[in-house]
Amino acid sequence: MLFKIKGKRHQNRSDEELLADFRTAGELVVLGELYLRYVHLIYGVCLKYLKNREEAMDGVMQIFEKLSVEIPKHNILNFRSWLHVVTKNYCLMQLRLEKSEKEKFSEWINDPTVFMETGTDMHPLDDEDYSESIEGDLEDCIERLKEEQRICIRQFYYENRCYNEISGNLGLDEKKVKSHLQNGKRNLKICLEEKNVRRK
Repeated sequence: MLFKIKGKRHQNRSDEELLADFRTAGELVVLGELYLRYVHLIYGVCLKYLKNREEAMDGVMQIFEKLSVEIPKHNILNFRSWLHVVTKNYCLMQLRLEKSEKEKFSEWINDPTVFMETGTDMHPLDDEDYSESIEGDLEDCIERLKEEQRICIRQFYYENRCYNEISGNLGLDEKKVKSHLQNGKRNLKICLEEKNVRRK
């Protein structure tokens, strides 16, 4: 079972009754019993959007944790429908975060100011060899990164792997993966800027 809450079963009680009990007492056991009724639905939605079993299971747990905070804020008439919307929004947010990170990297790599100062006599973009030289510099700088930074950069940006997949591949915590990506990008920028200075 993907999700398990210890406590008394309330099989004969409606969603509305369990929801009312949780609002009154705030007991996670009651919320867990309600959530268990739809855990496979939540997992299915997460898997559909995230396309990764481990991420889907993480989503099941994280969405449950969100409910204790979100339920008091809403007038919920149909718990199943509301939970489906919450799950969908969670998945879209996760995808948006990863897409945003990758788009920022792409913009950064393709931004000429990353590689040289503007206002030079001959703008590098006028040089037909510019793109090839930049690609060569980038590849060389990636190879100079520390191993874990290099692997994280390649898997995340070039192989389109998510944090969770990289975490599993390397046996690292997701926070470590994000840290390696951040440090790797910073070191890449330093390396590229040094190459540009030497080229002038």
